[in-house]
Amino acid sequence: MSRLGGKIAVVTGSGGGIGQSIADVFAAEGAHVYIADVDGAAAEAVASAIAARGQQATAIACDVTRGQDVTALIRTLETRHGKADVIVNNAGINVRADFRHLTDEEWVRLREVNLDGVVRIARDAFPLLKAAGNGSLVNVASIMGHRGLRQLAAYSATKGAVAALTRALAVEYAPYGIRVNTLSPGFVETALTERVLRNPAIRKALLDQTPMRRFGTGDDIARAALFFASDDSVFVTGSELMVDGGMAAGL
Repeated sequence: MSRLGGKIAVVTGSGGGIGQSIADVFAAEGAHVYIADVDGAAAEAVASAIAARGQQATAIACDVTRGQDVTALIRTLETRHGKADVIVNNAGINVRADFRHLTDEEWVRLREVNLDGVVRIARDAFPLLKAAGNGSLVNVASIMGHRGLRQLAAYSATKGAVAALTRALAVEYAPYGIRVNTLSPGFVETALTERVLRNPAIRKALLDQTPMRRFGTGDDIARAALFFASDDSVFVTGSELMVDGGMAAGL
C-alpha cells in the first residue's frame, strides 16, 4: 500500500535538485504533489515527467520571497482541496562569501529565501495543515546549521534559524494535529553545491570527513522526507534528522 495515498503534498523549490527528488518519491507513494518553484518552466517539466509515469502532480510558479505568490499558492490549495497534508519547505539558496565582505544585499537575499520564505509558508499554510487532521510540515535545514565552514557563515545562520523555528513550531502546532520536523542534509551533489564540489581538494577533504565516504543523493534526502511525511512518524515532532553520511557525528 502506498504510504501517501490520497494525500496532498507541496514541495517548494522542487523544480530541480533535492526538491525534485522529494516530489518524485512523494508522487510514487501516491500523493498529489504540487511542484512549487520560482522557475515556472522547471516546475512544469517536473510535473509533466511525473504525470507521464501515471502519477499526480501540478506545477505552480511560486517565489517564496513574494507574499502574493505564497498567497496564490495557499488559495489554490484551499479552493481545490481544502487542505494540505504535507508541506516541505525546501526552497533555498546559497551565497559564498567571507563574512567580512558579505554585502547587505547578499545577506537580505539569503535571509529572504532561506528563512523568511520558510516563515511565510509555515504561517500562511497553518489552516490547510490543520484541516488535514494529521498535517506534516517538513523544513529543510542543513548540517551547516550546526557546523562552521569558511565562506558559509551567513548560510549557516539561516539554516540554524530554521532548525530553531522548527522546534518552536512543533510545540505551538502540536495541539492542532500538526507535526513539524527538520531534515538537515549533508553534502549532496546538486546545482547548489556543484561549484564547491568540483574543486578536487575540497571534494577530497569533505569526503574524508564523511564516515560513509560518499556524498548524498537526492533520493537519500527524499526517503528521509517520506518518513516525516508519512504516518510512520505519527508520534514524531520537533525532531531534526541529519542525513549526512555521519559527517555531523564526527570530530
